[in-house]
Amino acid sequence: MARGDQLTRQWRIIHALIASPHGKSAAELSDALDCHSRTVYRDLEALQMAGFPLYTEQEGGKTRWSLIDAQRHQMPLPLDLTELMALYFSRNMLKVLEGTALFDALSSLFDKVKATLPPAYIDYLEALSRRLAVGPRAHKPYRRFKETLEQVQAAVQSQHHLQLSYWSMHRQSMTQRRVAPYTVWFHDDTFYLIGHCDLRRTVRLFAVDRIERLEVLQSRFEPPADFDAQAFMQGSFGVFQGDPVRVRIRFEPSVAGYIRERIWHPTQTLTPAPDGGLIFDAEVAGLDEIKFWVLRWGAAATVLAPETLRAAVRREAQQMLERYAATAPPASQTAITDRPPPHDRP
Repeated sequence: MARGDQLTRQWRIIHALIASPHGKSAAELSDALDCHSRTVYRDLEALQMAGFPLYTEQEGGKTRWSLIDAQRHQMPLPLDLTELMALYFSRNMLKVLEGTALFDALSSLFDKVKATLPPAYIDYLEALSRRLAVGPRAHKPYRRFKETLEQVQAAVQSQHHLQLSYWSMHRQSMTQRRVAPYTVWFHDDTFYLIGHCDLRRTVRLFAVDRIERLEVLQSRFEPPADFDAQAFMQGSFGVFQGDPVRVRIRFEPSVAGYIRERIWHPTQTLTPAPDGGLIFDAEVAGLDEIKFWVLRWGAAATVLAPETLRAAVRREAQQMLERYAATAPPASQTAITDRPPPHDRP
């Protein structure tokens, strides 16, 4: 039997025993796991040898297995042992926050959880974690912006205005902004400040890592009582804002499965096409990000509406064609370029 199957089965046994204050018999465990009772006995013995505090008691002529200290090893919080183990297990998923005070606080929390759990539980979690790897992904090194993020968060809490020197990536220029900071928004591995900008006289988003200089002012503000960050961002396909517009995009059968398996936008509707393709409909705020999303799928995506989005994608594709037609890769790179892709579309 594969080691992974054994670990998974033993993890389910631990979970079942933790959830049962009166314990479980081997027969009950074998029914729940759909395996032979002899297999359950071997797993229980292996868990005991690993250091798990299992004990048995007789009840109605049956032997019941329990965790002797399932209640004792708890933090003074409404969390049971299973929840604490799940919390510790999730630590690698939060590495995109590394370099922030939030990550430091989470690291401290994980250390406390680790100190609370019995050593055998930690060893078991480490074995399980080797079967669930969290792959690296592109993210911003927030260690350089830790102080800026802390100042922004403090200003949000104290409701003090901020004076920003902000680099606009779109305009490629530096601007000075006086902002009433409403909240910090984390999206796609980036921290954003949402607040009212005196320069634009409306609520805007600012990427924290593009704040070059920051000053917390003495003046204070009162945020609108009805402001809701979730509602404010709901129409956006990512973080860009704009007028609401209905988009309709056809996806070829080759990528329809990838589109179908995710919720890309809260307003989306998916309509199957007769040939196995898919029609994506949604009402989004602005067209910038949806344009880049369409281009990501290459020739497998066709904009049906609106015409402004069709024209924007057409221009982008034409510029790409002209650029590739005007230049050729160095001979040394030709062999690499001509190789087939190592895997399917992500």
